[in-house]
Amino acid sequence: MGQKGEIIAGLDIGTTKVAAVVGEATEEGIDIIGIGSHPSAGLHKGVVVNIDATCVSITRAIEEAEQMAGCDISTVFAGIAGGHISSFNNNGIVAVKDHEITDSDVARVLDQAKAVAIPLDREVIHAIPQGYVVDDQDGIRSPIGMSGVRLEARVHIVTGAVTSAQNIIKCAQRCGLNVADIVLEQIASAESVLHDDEKELGVALVDIGGGTTDLVIFVDGSVVHTSVVSVGGQHLTNDIALGLRTPKAEAERIKQRYGCAMVRLVDPEETIDVPSVGGRPPTAQRRQVLAHIIEPRVEEIFALVHRAILDTGYADLLASGLVITGGTTLLEGIAELAEQVTGMPVRCGVPFGFGGLTDMVTNPIYATGAGLVNYGDKFGGDRRSIFKVREDGVYSKVFSRMSEWFKEVFN
Repeated sequence: MGQKGEIIAGLDIGTTKVAAVVGEATEEGIDIIGIGSHPSAGLHKGVVVNIDATCVSITRAIEEAEQMAGCDISTVFAGIAGGHISSFNNNGIVAVKDHEITDSDVARVLDQAKAVAIPLDREVIHAIPQGYVVDDQDGIRSPIGMSGVRLEARVHIVTGAVTSAQNIIKCAQRCGLNVADIVLEQIASAESVLHDDEKELGVALVDIGGGTTDLVIFVDGSVVHTSVVSVGGQHLTNDIALGLRTPKAEAERIKQRYGCAMVRLVDPEETIDVPSVGGRPPTAQRRQVLAHIIEPRVEEIFALVHRAILDTGYADLLASGLVITGGTTLLEGIAELAEQVTGMPVRCGVPFGFGGLTDMVTNPIYATGAGLVNYGDKFGGDRRSIFKVREDGVYSKVFSRMSEWFKEVFN
């Protein structure tokens, strides 16, 4: 946990927006003291495609958060997403020294579980312990101090493209920020919107972002599956722009103000003004036409999510059903449509458990940013400021370690 008075910043670099959330550790928990947001133009489906444009958005969001918080932000926990993310479960087994399990034994078994062959263009982002087995006794959450001769760890491993992680770090460094850690966005969102009892009973969190829809499944309190569906809220905006023949900026505004995920919830007589392109005069359209455009795409998103859940084999273990979050979940009727498509109980998740600017942060668009702050408070520890702007960089660190290794081997 963070020390009292410590400032923790989360940076959600999304396809449609960059959000910065700043929290201060207190005796009661985390107080949100600053929030900044700016439209994003440098990402496609969660991946950085234009560093300069991304840096501008990050700078604007950080400046806004700093001004609100009244402090300077130097270190952030950054989110990562995109279709390049993949995951799997793995086991590690080690012999216990001195017949009593210590921190070093746990570290060794986790390292052994992470020692898997992955392509050179990928790297391990997370290795999340699911549970431990000591001499055939399973269901153990913390084995330290227990007696035994054999320790086994079950671990969920998340990997991503090396270049995507490096580009996030590079963008942050260009903006004068240190990256304390890179966190998978749906895992961050889970930190802010899921209750512990939901994780214990089994729950699937669906974070519908601008370019992607992110899925994480918890069973018995542990992460058992993470995946990404490459369809998100921006696809809704594109559909509206084409269907109503309006600019994308106006389509986004119309989606946010008048959007509804179910046609039957809309008054057939209600109309909206739709700006046209090329200087043509606005046209009046029935709001039901807008709902007819939105509903099939939202159905597609939840059908893909449901198929992904069924493929994992965990569908029957999700007693808590689905929790949906992200800006797209602000659409009227989206929870009802999700229940209709998946056949599971569904609720909309917003960040909770924070003090300070609660009225601002209790919004699904800040689920990832607030979750990054929570993640930094709980798990940051010694990993804070691993990647420094003013250090020589990741490559020189690796080269230095290799040089030391060669000296040890050949001298």
